[in-house]
Amino acid sequence: MQKYDFIKSTFDFSNAPSKRFVKIEKKEDLLKKLKDEISNIENCTLKNNSNNLVFADGDHDSSIMLIGEGPGQKEDEQGKPFVGDAGLLLKKMLTAINIQRNKVYVTNIVNYRPPENRKPNEVEINTYAPFIKKHISIINPKVIVLMGSVAMESLVGINKKISSERGNWKEIIVKGKTYPIMITFSPSYLLRLPENKKYSWEDLKKIRQKIKELKIKI
Repeated sequence: MQKYDFIKSTFDFSNAPSKRFVKIEKKEDLLKKLKDEISNIENCTLKNNSNNLVFADGDHDSSIMLIGEGPGQKEDEQGKPFVGDAGLLLKKMLTAINIQRNKVYVTNIVNYRPPENRKPNEVEINTYAPFIKKHISIINPKVIVLMGSVAMESLVGINKKISSERGNWKEIIVKGKTYPIMITFSPSYLLRLPENKKYSWEDLKKIRQKIKELKIKI
């Protein structure tokens, strides 16, 4: 008798009479499709003036998702988010709360570098909004950290100073699912204004506490 390994099966059962099996796509495949969608975007000034698509980095199975604003020069050159000085600072911030950089998942609101590292404008944010929402849904994290005002404005819709909104847990709903989020300063902002690192440290401690409360292993 032939044996079937249902443990490794990528199919699930459906009660629909015309469709008894539903194929469950792997996360890797869904992410590749999303990356292809972004790379095929048309009439995008960001894409047309960039060297590389900056998609994501880290563990796609992580329960912690960090979302920054947009790629800078180093990110554009290497095709990865949070590299260079900002990447080094992010690594130090995570290490301070006993998290390794490669144990989290990192991406940005926009996936191509804005010219001269300027802030993405409203049109650009709206263009990439469907992609970041799909990205969140695929990763399905237990905690989301929004780093910078662009990430805050894009996903929370708050158009206030980040200094008045950071440090408090909020929630967003993406495709019917609720995610806890923490708004905090971006590493690039802290490099320009290091006196605000003390506030980020308070945010980091709250993130560590949330990880403990949710019993997240990382």
